[in-house]
Amino acid sequence: MKRLCCAAICAAAALVAPRAGATGFHEVGQDYVPREKTEVEASGYLRTRGEALYNLDLDRGLMPNGQPLFPVPQGDPRAQTLTHWDMRFRTDVRLYAPGSMVGVKARFDVLDNVALGSLPEGIPSATVTQRSPADVLRVRRAYGELLLPFGLLAAGRMGTHWGMGMVANGGDCLDCDTADAADRVAFITPLFSHIFALAYDFSATGPQAGRPGQNRTIGFEPTTDVRTVTFAWLRWRDEETRLRRRKANKVTVEYGSYITHRWQSDDIPGTYLPTAQPVDPFANGGSGIMARGYRATGFDAWLRFTLPWARIEAEGALLTATVDQPSLVPGVLFRDPAKSRQIAAALQTDFGAVDGVVAGGVDAGYASGDPAPGFGVVQRPNARAPQPGDIDGPQAIPRRDNRVDNFRMHPDFRIDRILFREILGAVTDAVYARPHGRVRLARAKSAQLTAHTAVIASTAVEKTSTPSGKAPLGVEVDPSLVFETHSFLAALDYAVLFPLSGFDNTVTNVSAKPAQLVRLRLNYLF
Repeated sequence: MKRLCCAAICAAAALVAPRAGATGFHEVGQDYVPREKTEVEASGYLRTRGEALYNLDLDRGLMPNGQPLFPVPQGDPRAQTLTHWDMRFRTDVRLYAPGSMVGVKARFDVLDNVALGSLPEGIPSATVTQRSPADVLRVRRAYGELLLPFGLLAAGRMGTHWGMGMVANGGDCLDCDTADAADRVAFITPLFSHIFALAYDFSATGPQAGRPGQNRTIGFEPTTDVRTVTFAWLRWRDEETRLRRRKANKVTVEYGSYITHRWQSDDIPGTYLPTAQPVDPFANGGSGIMARGYRATGFDAWLRFTLPWARIEAEGALLTATVDQPSLVPGVLFRDPAKSRQIAAALQTDFGAVDGVVAGGVDAGYASGDPAPGFGVVQRPNARAPQPGDIDGPQAIPRRDNRVDNFRMHPDFRIDRILFREILGAVTDAVYARPHGRVRLARAKSAQLTAHTAVIASTAVEKTSTPSGKAPLGVEVDPSLVFETHSFLAALDYAVLFPLSGFDNTVTNVSAKPAQLVRLRLNYLF
């Protein structure tokens, strides 16, 4: 069932990234100007974050699976505070060939989210250095672009982002932890004051075999390949244009939509399921190959109004999927298909004058739920069925339950700091409202200090998903203090979550207690 729910969302993430430093596909060749020689540009940041998390298990005891809501110290389960520091060094590189038509772009992450002190060399108490992780360098993107008189042709591994990042999110924000990317060939063209894009994604390619005498492989079971096709169109203005029009008291309207479809005929579960011994999927005449019959379609619409005194932005999505044969065990077949229909919508508003001292607004969102126990954020193949009181688990357990209807918003679509970001992992099976505001406390020539705050109230769509079987989830207050210059940003974040009855332990009759978080973020930009 991981394939049904996750891939339905991933299928909607087939969009194009014309720049390594951005993941929307609206910048159709603006960076291609005449050049007499090869030019190289680089940008990025070094990020380090420290945090203290207090009582994120909410002091409400264990779930039916014997686990707390959030990890607790093993030496003293009654302890309340966990601390953590991590870092990331990100570089976006852009190489432009002589002329004005060809570019190659890439993104590299070094020590990506590596916990500080997690790799001591030798005995921990005597270490004097840290060793490098096995995946010290991650190549996030590498693709080429060709600017033609009638459009842009892109091919390779590129980031994906759409609208507000609710479904497809390229992970470009300074505090983002994940990122969507796809291996694809895409064509983008501006027509009639709009941008049109067609993309073909190599989402997954079946088992590989080596070619004699070559350092190459070839997929030899084409029916197991997963492919995605996306058509998108939008009307878009860049940030400079929007700002100029705001100052001129003009309204800017932007919008767009896409349809994406993903499919897979057959599957080989033995290539990705955890097993005690390596599995040869082609032993016994290829009995490891199973009919799958997977189809997923996503629709998304995005709209943004930029007024002289406000920004109003909204996005809505519908994801559907069908798996004709949901069984992952060769030789064990289910009679009925598994199906999914997931719906989500989000609204963001920001009211205030251009470069004003005070601003604020109200955000809101909805993500459809599933009546199965748990929220279903983390999907693991062959995981046991969740029990009432569990916070997570598969949302479909064939043959008893053949539906997965909870929409999981992207983990980097952040609305809070504790409940959805830390405890649940993403916004799903919920309705939320988020009033927020900010005030500029001080400004110098190249720096400013700003105070932000937000209050997030949320409730579950399906009360059977919560640990207590009651819908109210919580009220969270998230203030921040942010200092920023052109090349440096520091933020001190605080959060306190007041959990409501949805997190009470009805077995032991214990009410959930408040949780708190403090986070310091340091970002060095170049």
